Amino acid sequence: MDEYLVQVLSNIGMISFLALSAYILLITGEISFGQQAFFAIGAYASGIATAMWGWGFWPGLVWGAAAAGAAAFLLAWPTLRMRGLFFAIGTLAFAEMVRLIFEIFRYQVEIDGELVGPNGSEGFRGIRYIFEQDISAFHYMLLIYAVLAGVLALLFVIERTRLGAIWRMLGEDELLAETEGVNRTYYKVLATVVAGAVAGIGGALYAHMNTYLEPKIFNVMLGVHSLAYGLIGGLGTAFGPLIGVGIDIGLLESARIFSGYRMIVFGGLVALLLIFRPRGLLDEAAVHALVAWWRNTFSSPAKRSGGSGRPPERPGA
Repeated sequence: MDEYLVQVLSNIGMISFLALSAYILLITGEISFGQQAFFAIGAYASGIATAMWGWGFWPGLVWGAAAAGAAAFLLAWPTLRMRGLFFAIGTLAFAEMVRLIFEIFRYQVEIDGELVGPNGSEGFRGIRYIFEQDISAFHYMLLIYAVLAGVLALLFVIERTRLGAIWRMLGEDELLAETEGVNRTYYKVLATVVAGAVAGIGGALYAHMNTYLEPKIFNVMLGVHSLAYGLIGGLGTAFGPLIGVGIDIGLLESARIFSGYRMIVFGGLVALLLIFRPRGLLDEAAVHALVAWWRNTFSSPAKRSGGSGRPPERPGA
């Protein structure tokens, strides 16, 4: 496969974790401009684990997700007492605080005569695990999509459970959910932690593919884009944000025709969708229509009619 195509597909896969992270909060009714903070925490934590502590890739991935989830928990308790715009600004402030911390964070060890580890604004070099293990870019891309498929499967399962129903109930009407006995704080903290861990997985994968981290990578625009992906792709299902990522990175960023105009086209697309389809391309109504079409097209006549599929017996037979 062409190296450029592998790079583009790998980027789509990794940023999809960030988009899913923002999506989880969106369906609970919260807007976050700070999911890039958990992406950064997952990247740095996982990079430190493999490059400096000698851990394997999978323990490092889990560590990155756990560190990001823990940071999300610490953010959730104070900020979830705020609502609407105040919560959004709180997440943005947290993300900028994390970025500035990494600007001054220095933690290095000597490995084979070379200093490895975060060095403030100079960045974090030497995350070479996949190269030391002789993992090709193509195989690493497959690994990214395998992990993404696992996370998507988990979210699809959650959406069909009581937890998923409660998250959407909170997103539609918090007061009604609370009158039904739903503990708003508990379920929103849980959503924030899950969202942080998902972003942390993406950050861990990003760190090992690029081998180099720099604090300025995790700026506010990364958070704005992650939020926009859900608004473009749709909030009806977890597959929606992936459509947004594909449109932005797979089409607008990769196609030469949009060179130099990507942000203009992207911003215009978001504005149009907010006007005409505020829940995105794949919103709840679209998902229900697709499910109904699938059942009508591929299910047996017996299932569509609700019968056994046998012709009715004649009277007296």
